[in-house]
Amino acid sequence: METLGPSYNAVVTVTRERAMEQARKAEDEVLSGTYRGPLHGIPYGAKDLLATSGGIPTTWGAAPFRDQTFDFDATVIRKLESAGAVLASKLAMIELAGGGGYRQPNASFTGPPRNPWNIGYWTGGSSSGSGAAVSAGLVPFAIGSETWGSILSPANNCGVAGLRPTYGRVSRHGAMALSWTLDKLGPLCLTADDCGLVLEAIAGPDPKDPSTTQRPFKYNPEPDRKDFKLALIKDGAEGLDEEVLANFEDSLRVLKRVATIEEVELPDLPYGAVTRTILNAESANAFEGLIESGRMSELTASEDHYGLYARTAVLARDYLKALRLRGVIAEKADEVMSQYDAVTAPARRSSASPIDQEFRRVTPGTMRDVMGALGNGAGLPSIAIPNGFTEIGLPTGIQFMGRAYEENSVLSVACAYQSMTDWHKHHPPDLLRAE
Repeated sequence: METLGPSYNAVVTVTRERAMEQARKAEDEVLSGTYRGPLHGIPYGAKDLLATSGGIPTTWGAAPFRDQTFDFDATVIRKLESAGAVLASKLAMIELAGGGGYRQPNASFTGPPRNPWNIGYWTGGSSSGSGAAVSAGLVPFAIGSETWGSILSPANNCGVAGLRPTYGRVSRHGAMALSWTLDKLGPLCLTADDCGLVLEAIAGPDPKDPSTTQRPFKYNPEPDRKDFKLALIKDGAEGLDEEVLANFEDSLRVLKRVATIEEVELPDLPYGAVTRTILNAESANAFEGLIESGRMSELTASEDHYGLYARTAVLARDYLKALRLRGVIAEKADEVMSQYDAVTAPARRSSASPIDQEFRRVTPGTMRDVMGALGNGAGLPSIAIPNGFTEIGLPTGIQFMGRAYEENSVLSVACAYQSMTDWHKHHPPDLLRAE
Protein backbone atom coordinates (compact mmCIF):
# COMPACT_ATOMS: atom_id res chain seq x y z
CA MET A 1 0.00 0.00 0.00
CA GLU A 2 2.79 2.41 0.80
CA THR A 3 4.74 1.72 -2.40
CA LEU A 4 2.02 0.99 -4.98
CA GLY A 5 -1.06 2.64 -3.50
CA PRO A 6 -0.06 6.21 -4.42
CA SER A 7 0.60 5.21 -8.03
CA TYR A 8 -3.03 4.13 -8.36
CA ASN A 9 -4.26 7.06 -6.25
CA ALA A 10 -5.92 4.29 -4.26
CA VAL A 11 -4.78 4.98 -0.69
CA VAL A 12 -5.27 8.11 1.38
CA THR A 13 -3.86 6.94 4.70
CA VAL A 14 -1.97 3.77 5.62
CA THR A 15 -3.06 2.98 9.18
CA ARG A 16 0.26 1.36 10.00
CA GLU A 17 0.27 1.59 13.80
CA ARG A 18 -3.32 0.47 14.19
CA ALA A 19 -2.82 -2.36 11.71
CA MET A 20 0.24 -3.72 13.45
CA GLU A 21 -1.48 -3.56 16.84
CA GLN A 22 -4.52 -5.41 15.52
CA ALA A 23 -2.37 -7.94 13.66
CA ARG A 24 -0.36 -8.79 16.78
CA LYS A 25 -3.58 -9.22 18.74
CA ALA A 26 -5.04 -11.48 16.06
CA GLU A 27 -1.89 -13.59 15.94
CA ASP A 28 -1.83 -14.03 19.70
CA GLU A 29 -5.51 -15.01 19.73
CA VAL A 30 -5.20 -17.54 16.91
CA LEU A 31 -2.09 -19.13 18.44
CA SER A 32 -3.86 -19.41 21.80
CA GLY A 33 -6.85 -21.15 20.22
CA THR A 34 -9.24 -18.20 20.12
CA TYR A 35 -10.65 -18.01 16.60
CA ARG A 36 -13.10 -15.28 15.68
CA GLY A 37 -14.01 -16.59 12.24
CA PRO A 38 -12.94 -16.34 8.58
CA LEU A 39 -11.92 -12.66 8.78
CA HIS A 40 -9.66 -13.12 11.80
CA GLY A 41 -6.28 -11.59 10.97
CA ILE A 42 -7.32 -10.58 7.44
CA PRO A 43 -6.30 -7.02 6.46
CA TYR A 44 -8.74 -4.71 4.70
CA GLY A 45 -9.20 -1.13 3.56
CA ALA A 46 -12.09 1.22 4.29
CA LYS A 47 -13.46 3.89 2.00
CA ASP A 48 -12.46 7.22 3.50
CA LEU A 49 -15.99 8.24 4.43
CA LEU A 50 -16.01 5.89 7.43
CA ALA A 51 -15.05 7.50 10.72
CA THR A 52 -11.95 6.15 12.43
CA SER A 53 -10.61 7.11 15.85
CA GLY A 54 -7.03 7.50 17.00
CA GLY A 55 -6.23 10.59 14.96
CA ILE A 56 -6.65 8.81 11.62
CA PRO A 57 -8.08 11.35 9.13
CA THR A 58 -11.45 10.80 7.48
CA THR A 59 -11.29 13.09 4.45
CA TRP A 60 -14.46 12.27 2.50
CA GLY A 61 -12.17 12.55 -0.55
CA ALA A 62 -12.49 16.32 -0.43
CA ALA A 63 -9.83 18.98 0.06
CA PRO A 64 -11.89 21.01 2.58
CA PHE A 65 -11.92 17.96 4.89
CA ARG A 66 -8.42 16.59 4.33
CA ASP A 67 -7.48 17.13 8.01
CA GLN A 68 -10.83 16.03 9.49
CA THR A 69 -10.69 13.53 12.37
CA PHE A 70 -13.23 11.83 14.62
CA ASP A 71 -12.97 10.42 18.12
CA PHE A 72 -15.03 7.29 17.37
CA ASP A 73 -15.17 4.41 14.91
CA ALA A 74 -18.00 3.82 12.47
CA THR A 75 -20.13 0.81 13.35
CA VAL A 76 -18.78 -1.13 10.35
CA ILE A 77 -15.22 -0.53 11.53
CA ARG A 78 -16.14 -1.74 15.04
CA LYS A 79 -17.87 -4.85 13.71
CA LEU A 80 -14.90 -5.80 11.57
CA GLU A 81 -12.58 -5.31 14.53
CA SER A 82 -14.80 -7.65 16.53
CA ALA A 83 -14.49 -10.19 13.71
CA GLY A 84 -10.69 -9.92 14.01
CA ALA A 85 -10.12 -8.09 10.73
CA VAL A 86 -7.17 -5.69 10.51
CA LEU A 87 -7.73 -2.13 9.29
CA ALA A 88 -4.74 -1.47 7.04
CA SER A 89 -5.75 1.68 5.20
CA LYS A 90 -8.28 4.37 4.44
CA LEU A 91 -8.98 4.25 0.72
CA ALA A 92 -9.44 7.03 -1.79
CA MET A 93 -12.86 8.09 -3.01
CA ILE A 94 -14.52 10.62 -5.25
CA GLU A 95 -14.98 13.87 -3.30
CA LEU A 96 -18.17 13.83 -1.21
CA ALA A 97 -18.99 10.46 -2.82
CA GLY A 98 -19.98 12.27 -6.00
CA GLY A 99 -22.38 14.57 -4.20
CA GLY A 100 -21.30 17.55 -6.27
CA GLY A 101 -22.38 15.93 -9.53
CA TYR A 102 -18.90 15.27 -10.89
CA ARG A 103 -18.38 14.27 -14.54
CA GLN A 104 -14.68 13.38 -14.61
CA PRO A 105 -12.31 10.92 -12.89
CA ASN A 106 -10.23 13.85 -11.57
CA ALA A 107 -12.67 14.57 -8.74
CA SER A 108 -10.63 13.80 -5.65
CA PHE A 109 -7.85 15.69 -3.92
CA THR A 110 -5.76 12.49 -4.06
CA GLY A 111 -5.86 12.52 -7.86
CA PRO A 112 -7.79 10.55 -10.50
CA PRO A 113 -8.21 6.89 -9.46
CA ARG A 114 -6.20 4.64 -11.80
CA ASN A 115 -7.25 1.19 -12.93
CA PRO A 116 -4.79 -1.62 -12.08
CA TRP A 117 -5.55 -3.30 -15.43
CA ASN A 118 -4.34 -0.19 -17.23
CA ILE A 119 -3.51 3.01 -15.37
CA GLY A 120 -4.59 5.04 -18.37
CA TYR A 121 -8.18 4.13 -17.45
CA TRP A 122 -10.61 4.91 -14.64
CA THR A 123 -11.56 2.65 -11.74
CA GLY A 124 -15.14 3.94 -11.49
CA GLY A 125 -16.70 5.97 -8.72
CA SER A 126 -17.12 6.77 -6.02
CA SER A 127 -15.60 3.79 -4.18
CA SER A 128 -12.69 4.21 -6.56
CA GLY A 129 -9.86 3.41 -4.19
CA SER A 130 -11.69 0.36 -2.85
CA GLY A 131 -11.99 -1.14 -6.33
CA ALA A 132 -8.38 -0.38 -7.23
CA ALA A 133 -6.95 -1.67 -3.94
CA VAL A 134 -8.69 -5.05 -4.18
CA SER A 135 -7.97 -5.46 -7.89
CA ALA A 136 -4.27 -4.66 -7.42
CA GLY A 137 -3.96 -7.02 -4.46
CA LEU A 138 -3.20 -4.27 -1.95
CA VAL A 139 -5.90 -5.66 0.36
CA PRO A 140 -8.03 -8.84 0.18
CA PHE A 141 -11.24 -6.87 0.65
CA ALA A 142 -12.47 -3.34 1.12
CA ILE A 143 -15.59 -1.54 2.30
CA GLY A 144 -17.27 0.81 -0.14
CA SER A 145 -20.54 2.68 -0.28
CA GLU A 146 -23.23 3.05 -2.91
CA THR A 147 -25.93 5.62 -3.39
CA TRP A 148 -26.22 4.97 -7.12
CA GLY A 149 -23.53 2.81 -8.72
CA SER A 150 -20.58 3.46 -6.44
CA ILE A 151 -19.95 -0.20 -5.56
CA LEU A 152 -21.03 -1.88 -8.79
CA SER A 153 -19.17 0.58 -11.03
CA PRO A 154 -15.66 0.02 -9.57
CA ALA A 155 -16.35 -3.72 -9.35
CA ASN A 156 -17.11 -3.74 -13.07
CA ASN A 157 -14.17 -1.56 -14.06
CA CYS A 158 -11.62 -3.32 -11.87
CA GLY A 159 -12.66 -6.94 -12.39
CA VAL A 160 -13.67 -7.69 -8.79
CA ALA A 161 -16.86 -8.60 -6.93
CA GLY A 162 -18.92 -5.83 -5.37
CA LEU A 163 -22.02 -6.35 -3.22
CA ARG A 164 -24.62 -3.66 -2.62
CA PRO A 165 -26.72 -4.91 0.31
CA THR A 166 -30.36 -4.19 0.95
CA TYR A 167 -30.98 -0.69 2.33
CA GLY A 168 -30.81 -0.98 6.11
CA ARG A 169 -28.91 -4.28 6.15
CA VAL A 170 -25.66 -2.56 7.26
CA SER A 171 -25.40 0.31 9.74
CA ARG A 172 -24.22 3.62 8.35
CA HIS A 173 -23.42 5.14 11.75
CA GLY A 174 -20.13 6.97 11.34
CA ALA A 175 -20.36 7.11 7.55
CA MET A 176 -20.58 10.38 5.65
CA ALA A 177 -24.20 10.97 4.61
CA LEU A 178 -24.90 11.73 0.97
CA SER A 179 -28.53 10.62 0.79
CA TRP A 180 -30.08 9.22 3.97
CA THR A 181 -32.68 7.07 2.24
CA LEU A 182 -30.38 5.78 -0.52
CA ASP A 183 -26.91 5.29 1.04
CA LYS A 184 -25.69 1.71 1.58
CA LEU A 185 -22.37 0.22 2.73
CA GLY A 186 -21.01 -3.01 1.28
CA PRO A 187 -17.89 -5.03 0.46
CA LEU A 188 -15.65 -5.24 -2.60
CA CYS A 189 -13.78 -8.53 -2.75
CA LEU A 190 -12.17 -10.96 -5.18
CA THR A 191 -15.17 -13.32 -5.21
CA ALA A 192 -18.89 -13.43 -4.46
CA ASP A 193 -18.17 -15.92 -1.69
CA ASP A 194 -15.85 -13.44 0.01
CA CYS A 195 -18.58 -10.79 -0.23
CA GLY A 196 -20.94 -13.08 1.65
CA LEU A 197 -18.42 -13.65 4.44
CA VAL A 198 -17.79 -9.93 4.87
CA LEU A 199 -21.49 -9.06 4.74
CA GLU A 200 -22.24 -11.49 7.56
CA ALA A 201 -19.62 -9.72 9.70
CA ILE A 202 -20.93 -6.18 9.10
CA ALA A 203 -24.70 -6.77 8.87
CA GLY A 204 -27.16 -6.36 11.70
CA PRO A 205 -29.22 -3.85 13.65
CA ASP A 206 -27.63 -0.82 15.27
CA PRO A 207 -29.44 1.48 17.71
CA LYS A 208 -27.24 4.32 16.43
CA ASP A 209 -28.74 3.90 12.96
CA PRO A 210 -32.54 3.59 13.23
CA SER A 211 -32.80 2.70 9.53
CA THR A 212 -31.16 -0.70 10.13
CA THR A 213 -33.35 -3.78 9.92
CA GLN A 214 -33.88 -6.21 12.77
CA ARG A 215 -33.74 -9.09 10.30
CA PRO A 216 -30.63 -11.21 10.93
CA PHE A 217 -28.30 -12.19 8.10
CA LYS A 218 -26.46 -15.51 7.98
CA TYR A 219 -24.45 -16.19 4.85
CA ASN A 220 -25.87 -19.40 3.38
CA PRO A 221 -25.25 -19.77 -0.36
CA GLU A 222 -26.50 -22.58 -2.60
CA PRO A 223 -23.94 -22.62 -5.42
CA ASP A 224 -24.74 -26.25 -6.34
CA ARG A 225 -28.36 -25.54 -7.28
CA LYS A 226 -29.41 -26.43 -10.81
CA ASP A 227 -32.83 -24.77 -10.84
CA PHE A 228 -32.25 -21.02 -10.57
CA LYS A 229 -34.84 -18.83 -12.21
CA LEU A 230 -33.49 -15.57 -13.62
CA ALA A 231 -35.20 -12.58 -15.19
CA LEU A 232 -33.88 -10.50 -18.07
CA ILE A 233 -35.35 -7.02 -18.50
CA LYS A 234 -36.88 -6.45 -21.91
CA ASP A 235 -34.88 -3.97 -24.00
CA GLY A 236 -32.19 -3.98 -21.31
CA ALA A 237 -29.45 -4.41 -23.92
CA GLU A 238 -30.13 -1.06 -25.56
CA GLY A 239 -27.10 1.20 -25.56
CA LEU A 240 -24.58 -1.46 -24.50
CA ASP A 241 -21.07 -1.40 -25.90
CA GLU A 242 -20.65 -4.28 -28.34
CA GLU A 243 -18.01 -6.05 -26.25
CA VAL A 244 -20.10 -5.71 -23.10
CA LEU A 245 -23.08 -7.21 -24.91
CA ALA A 246 -21.01 -10.08 -26.32
CA ASN A 247 -19.62 -10.96 -22.89
CA PHE A 248 -23.08 -10.74 -21.35
CA GLU A 249 -24.54 -13.08 -23.96
CA ASP A 250 -21.70 -15.53 -23.29
CA SER A 251 -22.54 -15.33 -19.58
CA LEU A 252 -26.19 -16.12 -20.27
CA ARG A 253 -25.16 -19.26 -22.17
CA VAL A 254 -23.12 -20.37 -19.15
CA LEU A 255 -25.96 -19.60 -16.74
CA LYS A 256 -28.39 -21.72 -18.77
CA ARG A 257 -26.56 -24.78 -17.41
CA VAL A 258 -28.07 -24.07 -14.00
CA ALA A 259 -30.93 -21.65 -14.63
CA THR A 260 -33.94 -20.87 -16.73
CA ILE A 261 -33.89 -17.32 -18.04
CA GLU A 262 -37.02 -15.42 -18.95
CA GLU A 263 -37.49 -11.96 -20.38
CA VAL A 264 -39.68 -9.68 -18.26
CA GLU A 265 -41.12 -6.24 -18.73
CA LEU A 266 -41.10 -3.86 -15.80
CA PRO A 267 -43.97 -1.41 -15.31
CA ASP A 268 -43.54 1.89 -17.15
CA LEU A 269 -42.59 4.07 -14.19
CA PRO A 270 -40.18 7.03 -13.76
CA TYR A 271 -37.40 5.05 -12.09
CA GLY A 272 -34.59 7.46 -12.92
CA ALA A 273 -36.49 10.66 -12.21
CA VAL A 274 -37.72 9.44 -8.82
CA THR A 275 -34.33 8.24 -7.59
CA ARG A 276 -32.53 11.30 -8.95
CA THR A 277 -34.97 13.71 -7.29
CA ILE A 278 -34.51 12.02 -3.92
CA LEU A 279 -30.73 12.02 -4.31
CA ASN A 280 -30.59 15.68 -5.33
CA ALA A 281 -32.82 16.90 -2.52
CA GLU A 282 -31.17 14.89 0.23
CA SER A 283 -27.60 15.62 -0.84
CA ALA A 284 -28.28 19.35 -0.87
CA ASN A 285 -29.52 19.08 2.69
CA ALA A 286 -26.67 16.78 3.80
CA PHE A 287 -24.06 19.34 2.70
CA GLU A 288 -25.99 22.46 3.68
CA GLY A 289 -23.18 23.61 5.98
CA LEU A 290 -20.54 23.25 3.27
CA ILE A 291 -22.72 25.06 0.74
CA GLU A 292 -23.34 27.98 3.09
CA SER A 293 -19.66 28.17 4.07
CA GLY A 294 -18.65 29.09 0.53
CA ARG A 295 -15.94 26.42 0.50
CA MET A 296 -17.38 24.55 -2.48
CA SER A 297 -14.74 26.33 -4.56
CA GLU A 298 -12.07 24.28 -2.76
CA LEU A 299 -13.30 21.03 -4.30
CA THR A 300 -11.15 19.53 -7.05
CA ALA A 301 -13.53 19.03 -9.97
CA SER A 302 -14.67 22.34 -11.44
CA GLU A 303 -18.26 21.16 -11.85
CA ASP A 304 -18.42 20.33 -8.14
CA HIS A 305 -17.95 24.03 -7.37
CA TYR A 306 -21.58 24.68 -8.28
CA GLY A 307 -23.30 21.27 -8.44
CA LEU A 308 -24.71 21.29 -4.93
CA TYR A 309 -25.98 24.85 -5.28
CA ALA A 310 -28.22 23.69 -8.13
CA ARG A 311 -29.59 20.85 -6.01
CA THR A 312 -30.92 23.28 -3.42
CA ALA A 313 -33.52 24.29 -6.02
CA VAL A 314 -35.41 20.98 -5.76
CA LEU A 315 -38.95 21.76 -4.63
CA ALA A 316 -40.37 20.15 -1.50
CA ARG A 317 -43.44 19.01 -3.44
CA ASP A 318 -41.23 17.22 -5.99
CA TYR A 319 -39.25 15.51 -3.24
CA LEU A 320 -42.41 14.37 -1.46
CA LYS A 321 -43.91 13.14 -4.72
CA ALA A 322 -40.74 11.16 -5.42
CA LEU A 323 -40.91 9.55 -1.97
CA ARG A 324 -44.52 8.53 -2.61
CA LEU A 325 -43.75 7.16 -6.07
CA ARG A 326 -40.79 5.21 -4.69
CA GLY A 327 -43.22 3.14 -2.66
CA VAL A 328 -45.25 2.42 -5.79
CA ILE A 329 -42.11 1.47 -7.72
CA ALA A 330 -40.92 -0.87 -4.98
CA GLU A 331 -44.30 -2.59 -4.79
CA LYS A 332 -44.76 -3.00 -8.55
CA ALA A 333 -41.19 -4.18 -9.10
CA ASP A 334 -41.46 -6.73 -6.30
CA GLU A 335 -44.54 -8.22 -7.94
CA VAL A 336 -42.41 -9.01 -10.98
CA MET A 337 -39.28 -10.04 -9.10
CA SER A 338 -41.09 -12.33 -6.65
CA GLN A 339 -41.13 -15.05 -9.32
CA TYR A 340 -37.33 -15.07 -9.72
CA ASP A 341 -34.14 -15.65 -7.78
CA ALA A 342 -32.57 -12.59 -9.40
CA VAL A 343 -32.72 -10.17 -12.29
CA THR A 344 -29.55 -10.18 -14.35
CA ALA A 345 -27.95 -7.49 -16.51
CA PRO A 346 -24.49 -6.15 -17.34
CA ALA A 347 -22.88 -4.47 -14.33
CA ARG A 348 -22.32 -1.36 -16.47
CA ARG A 349 -23.04 -0.45 -20.06
CA SER A 350 -19.34 -0.09 -20.87
CA SER A 351 -15.91 -0.97 -19.59
CA ALA A 352 -13.65 1.59 -17.91
CA SER A 353 -13.27 4.95 -19.61
CA PRO A 354 -9.95 6.79 -20.16
CA ILE A 355 -8.60 8.55 -17.09
CA ASP A 356 -8.41 11.92 -18.85
CA GLN A 357 -11.94 11.99 -20.28
CA GLU A 358 -15.38 12.73 -18.91
CA PHE A 359 -17.24 9.48 -18.39
CA ARG A 360 -20.63 8.79 -19.89
CA ARG A 361 -23.59 10.03 -17.94
CA VAL A 362 -27.12 8.71 -17.89
CA THR A 363 -29.66 11.42 -18.60
CA PRO A 364 -31.98 11.74 -15.57
CA GLY A 365 -35.46 10.43 -16.24
CA THR A 366 -34.49 7.96 -18.97
CA MET A 367 -34.70 4.16 -18.74
CA ARG A 368 -31.06 3.65 -19.63
CA ASP A 369 -30.01 2.73 -16.10
CA VAL A 370 -33.21 1.14 -14.87
CA MET A 371 -31.27 -1.45 -12.83
CA GLY A 372 -29.36 1.27 -10.99
CA ALA A 373 -32.36 3.53 -10.51
CA LEU A 374 -34.70 0.76 -9.39
CA GLY A 375 -32.12 -1.07 -7.31
CA ASN A 376 -31.00 1.99 -5.39
CA GLY A 377 -34.37 3.70 -5.26
CA ALA A 378 -36.05 0.61 -3.81
CA GLY A 379 -32.97 -0.39 -1.78
CA LEU A 380 -32.54 -3.81 -3.41
CA PRO A 381 -29.41 -5.98 -3.11
CA SER A 382 -27.21 -6.57 -6.14
CA ILE A 383 -23.82 -8.10 -6.79
CA ALA A 384 -21.47 -7.42 -9.70
CA ILE A 385 -18.83 -9.99 -10.66
CA PRO A 386 -16.39 -10.16 -13.58
CA ASN A 387 -17.52 -11.92 -16.76
CA GLY A 388 -14.84 -11.21 -19.36
CA PHE A 389 -12.55 -8.66 -20.97
CA THR A 390 -12.56 -6.25 -23.85
CA GLU A 391 -10.14 -6.52 -26.75
CA ILE A 392 -7.72 -4.15 -24.99
CA GLY A 393 -7.85 -6.13 -21.75
CA LEU A 394 -10.30 -4.15 -19.61
CA PRO A 395 -12.73 -6.14 -17.41
CA THR A 396 -16.49 -6.26 -17.87
CA GLY A 397 -19.06 -7.45 -15.34
CA ILE A 398 -22.45 -9.04 -14.86
CA GLN A 399 -24.84 -8.23 -12.02
CA PHE A 400 -27.56 -10.11 -10.19
CA MET A 401 -30.21 -8.08 -8.37
CA GLY A 402 -32.69 -9.61 -5.95
CA ARG A 403 -35.65 -8.77 -3.76
CA ALA A 404 -35.14 -6.90 -0.52
CA TYR A 405 -33.28 -8.94 2.12
CA GLU A 406 -32.55 -11.74 -0.39
CA GLU A 407 -28.78 -11.33 -0.45
CA ASN A 408 -28.30 -15.09 -0.20
CA SER A 409 -30.25 -15.57 -3.42
CA VAL A 410 -28.05 -13.22 -5.48
CA LEU A 411 -24.91 -14.55 -3.80
CA SER A 412 -25.95 -18.11 -4.66
CA VAL A 413 -26.38 -17.28 -8.34
CA ALA A 414 -23.08 -15.37 -8.41
CA CYS A 415 -21.22 -18.20 -6.68
CA ALA A 416 -22.72 -20.70 -9.12
CA TYR A 417 -21.55 -18.60 -12.06
CA GLN A 418 -18.05 -18.28 -10.61
CA SER A 419 -17.91 -22.05 -10.05
CA MET A 420 -18.38 -22.47 -13.82
CA THR A 421 -15.99 -19.71 -14.94
CA ASP A 422 -12.55 -18.42 -14.00
CA TRP A 423 -12.81 -14.69 -14.69
CA HIS A 424 -12.40 -14.00 -10.97
CA LYS A 425 -9.05 -15.79 -11.03
CA HIS A 426 -7.56 -13.30 -13.49
CA HIS A 427 -5.44 -10.53 -12.02
CA PRO A 428 -3.69 -7.53 -13.53
CA PRO A 429 -0.64 -9.04 -15.27
CA ASP A 430 1.80 -6.18 -14.78
CA LEU A 431 1.39 -3.69 -11.98
CA LEU A 432 1.42 -0.08 -13.13
CA ARG A 433 1.17 -1.06 -16.80
CA ALA A 434 0.35 2.07 -18.78
CA GLU A 435 -1.46 2.06 -22.10
